[in-house]
Amino acid sequence: MTKKFFIGTAIILFLGLGLNASAGLSAQETVPKDQTDQVIIIPPEVKTVLVQGLETREARTDIPFSMRKHLYLPARENMHSIFILNIKNSDLGFVPVAPAVAVPEKTEEEKPAETAPAEPEKYQATANAFLFFKQVDGVYEKEVYIPIKMQVEADAFDPDEEGMYCTGYPLPPGQYVLALAIASQNLERIGTQYFDFTLPNPMAFADSLDVTPIFFAKAIKRMEAPETSAEVHKGYFTYSVLQIEPNLDMIFYPGDYLDVFFFIFGAQPSPETQRFDVDVNYQVLQEGETVIKYAATKYDSPIVSQPLPMKKTVIVKTTEEGQEPTEKREQRDLDPGPYVLAIDILDNVSGKTHKTKVDFEVKAEEAQ
Repeated sequence: MTKKFFIGTAIILFLGLGLNASAGLSAQETVPKDQTDQVIIIPPEVKTVLVQGLETREARTDIPFSMRKHLYLPARENMHSIFILNIKNSDLGFVPVAPAVAVPEKTEEEKPAETAPAEPEKYQATANAFLFFKQVDGVYEKEVYIPIKMQVEADAFDPDEEGMYCTGYPLPPGQYVLALAIASQNLERIGTQYFDFTLPNPMAFADSLDVTPIFFAKAIKRMEAPETSAEVHKGYFTYSVLQIEPNLDMIFYPGDYLDVFFFIFGAQPSPETQRFDVDVNYQVLQEGETVIKYAATKYDSPIVSQPLPMKKTVIVKTTEEGQEPTEKREQRDLDPGPYVLAIDILDNVSGKTHKTKVDFEVKAEEAQ
């Protein structure tokens, strides 16, 4: 089974059969209850801070962080919103976790050997995320609590690095403001940010095609099962049964693939077969000129995850003494510089078309 078929099939099952994860993520309920025994999703001291800044969108920086990217993908009747944050690792309160060491029993005559303290194998962060969604063009509101508890390998941990942290939640189509708080475990430090966004209604594309925000994936893995509650992940987000590490910098190196990921709104299944029939043409452009033209790719689902090799075809001419010049075609890596990926979509069932472009950059060989 090809990667393209696997991903399309997995997501179609997710959308059509209604897997609970992402289409019905639950708000965490491991938080205190008030005197009426009602679950408090967002504690009063955090909710007060969020509401105070809601009108002016003024952030609180006890724990500084920023919204880096907002993506969305369909999830049954909802849209699965993905929020990608930049947070300095040290601001999440990572602390070293010493490795467990088995200590042998000693006799009274034995003296304890002097040994250096064990180096930590991992660092662990424990914090809280609180999401308050308020619909601007409707009455929908939602509170979500996400306990943050994660570990990272010590040899890959840099406390001064701004890490990429991802979370997501399914919401009905509409215009929203997200009030997001990151708080310490004891709630003494609270950082907030506000983000306005719009989720389109897939039913609005009866007469046209459009796509979700296009992004490139560094890696895509299949999980054993979908997540059934909202989580915060470092370096990746989840969608259905997929764990996706995005390339938000849009920077590539020789040997990389352009693994483009998006969903097509407005594509229609065939009335006879109930299958989609979509053709997508990809071209890499530089300064308006075609550098790579890929063969048209056919899809039988509206979800697209397509790895495209960054190899251009060049004609090499050689001339040997006493012989006629010869030409041969060679595959070479793209030269460093800015490029554009042009995407042309044709829905063969409805005849509708859509064109879009994505900028990216190629750099020389990545330093080791």
